[in-house]
Amino acid sequence: MSNEPTLTQEELEAIERKYDPELAFRPTGPMMATLVSVPLVLLAVYQYYASGFGLIRELLHRGIFLAFMLGLIFLLFAWRRSITTDLPPKTWWRFDGVAIFDILLAILGVAAALYLPLLPPEIVSQRVGNPSPFDIFMGTALLLLVLEATRRSVGWTLPFIACLFIGFAIFGPLMPGPLKHGGASWTGLINHLYMTNQGIYGVALGVMAKYVFLFVLFGVLAMRIGLGQLFIDLAMAAAGRYAGGPAKVAIFSSAFMGTISGSSIANTVTTGSLTIPAMKRIGYPPHFAGAVEATASTGGQITPPILGAAAFIMVEYLEIPLRDVLAAALFPALLHYFGVLTMVHLEAKKLGLRGLRPDELPQIVQVLRAHWASLIPLIILVYLILTGRTPDYAAVWGITACVVVGFLNPNPTHRMGLRDLWNAMADGSRSTLAVGAAAATVGIVVGVVTLTGVGFRLGYVVVQIANDIGTFVGSIWPLSYFGIEQWALFFSLLLIAIACILMGAGIPTTATYIILVAVAAPALAQLQVQPLVSHFFVFYYGVLADITPPVALAAYAAAGIAGSNPFKTGNTAFRLGIAKALVPFIFVYSPSLLLVADGFTWAAFATTLTGAIIGIGLLGSAFSGYLLTHLTTMQRWYIGIVSLLFVAPGLLTMGIGLLLIVPVVLLQIKQRKVLA
Repeated sequence: MSNEPTLTQEELEAIERKYDPELAFRPTGPMMATLVSVPLVLLAVYQYYASGFGLIRELLHRGIFLAFMLGLIFLLFAWRRSITTDLPPKTWWRFDGVAIFDILLAILGVAAALYLPLLPPEIVSQRVGNPSPFDIFMGTALLLLVLEATRRSVGWTLPFIACLFIGFAIFGPLMPGPLKHGGASWTGLINHLYMTNQGIYGVALGVMAKYVFLFVLFGVLAMRIGLGQLFIDLAMAAAGRYAGGPAKVAIFSSAFMGTISGSSIANTVTTGSLTIPAMKRIGYPPHFAGAVEATASTGGQITPPILGAAAFIMVEYLEIPLRDVLAAALFPALLHYFGVLTMVHLEAKKLGLRGLRPDELPQIVQVLRAHWASLIPLIILVYLILTGRTPDYAAVWGITACVVVGFLNPNPTHRMGLRDLWNAMADGSRSTLAVGAAAATVGIVVGVVTLTGVGFRLGYVVVQIANDIGTFVGSIWPLSYFGIEQWALFFSLLLIAIACILMGAGIPTTATYIILVAVAAPALAQLQVQPLVSHFFVFYYGVLADITPPVALAAYAAAGIAGSNPFKTGNTAFRLGIAKALVPFIFVYSPSLLLVADGFTWAAFATTLTGAIIGIGLLGSAFSGYLLTHLTTMQRWYIGIVSLLFVAPGLLTMGIGLLLIVPVVLLQIKQRKVLA
């Protein structure tokens, strides 16, 4: 065993707060901490009641949820982001660490969020299109407070984008070319964003209030009753003994953890605190250890049954059952983990790294005996979803099962008391604050899109640019395998992918998905791409931003644990996650990979999956520089290029790829015999 010091829980929490702005809560005194915990727990109780037993009209439910979000954000997030735990000095304008001004903003936020929902529905319907001056005042106040709450909890990028869209709506007559429109007055804008369900109180906020909160709370409770520890121990027992074992443990444990958590950074810190030191101990370079954990952890947002919040938005937008979304996500997620596992295994072989010794591994029988009860809530949740129950119904019963198991848990280590339940509910509410504010801000962007039609305008611009590039490339390309339409689709996908990565570098995945799907869906629809496929394409590239420099938050959090260079860790993480960049292109050209897409056939699915496995494996070999033995630079380039033939659709390209790769494999076999 190594004498290398491990990070304390406080140090891990500091790393998580540093790289995840959604957790950068201000330090408060004991009195304010107690006062704030009450509305946090009340929010959890209200959401559980409203989803499981209450019959609350839609606008009122969203308004109550938003009121909790705004009030708590202004109490928990300071004007300037801070990761210190030191209480600020006492002054006349602070109450137990919270500025009086922030308390007033919290009160105003609650009032502005509840003003419209508390009005009788018939009065609201009469005022739509003809808001009163007070309606405009309250709508303006709510708009500004939502932007400020999002800035505090998420960062500058998303509010800045929302402001650009607001400016676009008002100054429409000044816009160039196809972006020009008639413009909107401030009254008309507030009427649309505040008085209708097309803006702040729109689908994004509704999904957060109806589904996402419950699944986040379920994840927190599941961790409290020992499900996370079970996953880590199972991964250790299953994969730890093989070459480079701790890295494979990181992949399996992160994949398991992704079933109950949709947060890349939380997954990185939770499992990385154990796996990263173990990887370093057996010989992995620190930057590679951090990159493995970050890449595997980002898979949590694409791993059923939780996925990220974007999955529930997809349910609402596409009007399909959650089980269809989960089925569509299954094999792309497995391909992502296969790609990471391939490169980790080849890296271990190249470096000659060992697995963990038997005395370092837990026994599967002992693990299951100690933690079997924690599996019950997850089994109930998955069963209810697969039998066609609504997501909120499944989540409510999953939460109920967590509480029952927590109080009756045969493992005393993970048995819950009333205080543990109180803290878990408070943590669940605290974890949703930032994403709730982001959803309201995204509602502003979506509202401008529906008001001005800018989504179709931008989609038209994207398709035109892609057509122009495709025409140029098609005219100089020596082969006629691709026509102009195929080139237009490829370059449209490329432009959308780049936009997703750039925007995802500064805002949450869900916000990236909602904003860019407004552009991608119309653009790809013109190119005959199915809605389900286009939504998944944007979703996957939004997730990829977490490991794509220059702002790779999950990779930087892992670097903090590994003690490595953040940028080098981010670059390595992107290389390890290259399968996640390829898979969306694969299912666009062969939608059968998503299982529930239109035109699915088992033959097309089998061909696509086989080609993807071979192609991703070969690409991993090219990036790692190792197949059966070390590869030369020329061999790496050759294998990398040939690997693309396997991920391209069709048996013809796969056959050509097999013919081209056989000589390299035979040469590797010969070289290995010589070395042996």
